[in-house]
Amino acid sequence: MRRRQFLRATLATVSGWATGCGSDDGGDGFDEDEIEDGRELFPQSVASGDPRPDSVVLWTRVDVPGDGDVELRLQVFTDAELTGEATWEDGPAQIVVASRDHDRCVKVRVVGLSAGTTYWYRFVASVDDRWRASQTGRTKTAPAADADTTVRFAYVSCQDFGGRYYNAYAHLAQQELDFFVHLGDYIYETAGDSGFQGGTEGREVVFEDQAGVLVVDPTGDGGYQAARSLDNYRQLYRLYRSDVALQRAHESLPMIATWDDHEFSDDCWGATGTYLSGRQDETDVERRHNANQAWFEYMPVDYPEDPEFEYDRGVAPPDDIRIWRDHVFGRHLHLVMTDLRSHRSDHLIPEDAYPGTVVVTEAQLGADTTDASPYVEDIEAEASHAELLRMHAMAAGYPADRVAGPISIAWIDSVIEDMGSSLAPIDPTGRPLGIAYVDMLKGSFWSRIGSRYLVAAGPFARYGAQRWAETDGASETAMGPAQEQWFLDTMRTSPATWKVWGNEFCLSPLQIDLTLLDVPASFKRVFHINVDDWNGMANRRDVLLGELVGVGNVVAITGDIHAFFAATPMVAGDPNRRIVELVGGSVSSRSLQSILQGQVEDDPVLSSVPGASQLAAAIRDLLLDLGPNRHLGFADVTSHGYAVVEVGATALHTTYWTHAEAEAEVNHYDDPQLDALFTPVRFRVDAGSPELYQDFNGTWRRWDPTVKMWV
Repeated sequence: MRRRQFLRATLATVSGWATGCGSDDGGDGFDEDEIEDGRELFPQSVASGDPRPDSVVLWTRVDVPGDGDVELRLQVFTDAELTGEATWEDGPAQIVVASRDHDRCVKVRVVGLSAGTTYWYRFVASVDDRWRASQTGRTKTAPAADADTTVRFAYVSCQDFGGRYYNAYAHLAQQELDFFVHLGDYIYETAGDSGFQGGTEGREVVFEDQAGVLVVDPTGDGGYQAARSLDNYRQLYRLYRSDVALQRAHESLPMIATWDDHEFSDDCWGATGTYLSGRQDETDVERRHNANQAWFEYMPVDYPEDPEFEYDRGVAPPDDIRIWRDHVFGRHLHLVMTDLRSHRSDHLIPEDAYPGTVVVTEAQLGADTTDASPYVEDIEAEASHAELLRMHAMAAGYPADRVAGPISIAWIDSVIEDMGSSLAPIDPTGRPLGIAYVDMLKGSFWSRIGSRYLVAAGPFARYGAQRWAETDGASETAMGPAQEQWFLDTMRTSPATWKVWGNEFCLSPLQIDLTLLDVPASFKRVFHINVDDWNGMANRRDVLLGELVGVGNVVAITGDIHAFFAATPMVAGDPNRRIVELVGGSVSSRSLQSILQGQVEDDPVLSSVPGASQLAAAIRDLLLDLGPNRHLGFADVTSHGYAVVEVGATALHTTYWTHAEAEAEVNHYDDPQLDALFTPVRFRVDAGSPELYQDFNGTWRRWDPTVKMWV
């Protein structure tokens, strides 16, 4: 038999079916009657992915003593009893090589299968003159493109391992499904980040390659560790795939996956991390290569543009790997998966921006000075104040040369107070009005607050519009030109009833209105809680939504935010032009509410605001009941779980299966009462209409954004 190279997407064509396994050793000592259980040699079990009508990708990793490569036989069967074995172009078994150079991972792209058919498969290794078999996996090909059939799939995201359990997977594996979608954060690259990690003892992440780790310690308090080396990233996949519940899901269903940020680095863009909030340049191409190679090795992903694609570290990111692709499941489902991290632009507000710098001048604002505040046109004209500002910057280790040009008077006043200076405040009378970073709540030199999180919505929109015009749209890009064109062309030309977008992060605006609350004057505004997502690219989002509205029957399934939402995101200013977005919560990563409460406690500005912790605890009410989010019909910001989607000719039904956050610290995998742990919440979208319905004890009610009610 021909020996295949390591991970090349091997093509194996089925030419017929054997009626039984038999005992013929085929002349090379292989006797199927003597195959033993060898699951301990396959500690990450098996997995399958990217099902198409005639193909599927099968994966495993073998762990045996020695440094050499390992030859494995792949067998595919038509029955759970493993009696009807497939015959391929190379014979009734495919020999593949698990290379030490690639952590002994194997992927095989098997083609020539029947559409809409369930198969079983296993890998067999010869160890010490004994044939040892992996766990048996079950997979299923997609229905033919013209099949009038209902499709059921689940989607998940955000599965932190440290201190957390995957009860959602244990429940998901019991469902009757065709496949599941992973929307990103399959691994978390950090270990011990107290801002959002921790839980049950005995489930820690400890990197073996300590020489290769990245130590993240921006404040000098000891910090935490993050993966940097190839072995660091590989170890994370090995560790996460050791989880029994995750293995059960992979053993029973094919997966279609994309990545978000944590497969590389939190809140990343391209090859750039953001841990240090601009204290230094965190662009790290080698680290991005390591993350991407580990993804390629461990994820059962097909590369339709190049079926024999093999990862090449000689190609610079983002061109080293393309993971955006689409899948057709019969006449009613076209699933389109995007990559929103590799090609995206930097965040609009730099984390290290000088807070007082004016970024939209009075001339640029025009007659509408809403959200504007007075500023000094050139700080050099106020020599004493300029000197104080530079002293203030140098005392914090911030570059003093950034104190230049137009500066906000409100910022100057705050520095006078912070420094205890006797310098007189600058009279704002007659001064021009503009927008500075501090007007968007960026109140410190290096900060994710006011740059990525909790950003004042009004001035941010004015600033975003200005940057959009200045850069001809380049300031806001998530997909890059080539992917965006492919995405829109794919959506526009799809004949499927439903076009489902596998969208990594939130489309729907998530704003809170603090104008009527008892908070300091600077907080009496409307805020975005997050602009690392599409809320930080509102102009680009409008462009895409405008196109998708014309396509019709578009539903976005979304992860990332660690909360469940159901909404109808709309083109700004035109509530009649909208699509449906269904946001699933995290499998195990801390809930949105918990993370916000942690951010308040850790941030020196927010922690000093009276009642800020209570506001974080009330985030659901602030978003849903008191917020300006007319598109937002449902919010659960404290639960974990997953979602199941059923797609048919006339409707798309979605069920959120949720469980309480505290249960993520308890292993319920084999609990006979596992089902009782979960609460279902059901939604419906009818073909030909962008209306969203929720099931209230058997009565379907429509979300009406004009009155913000289910009617």
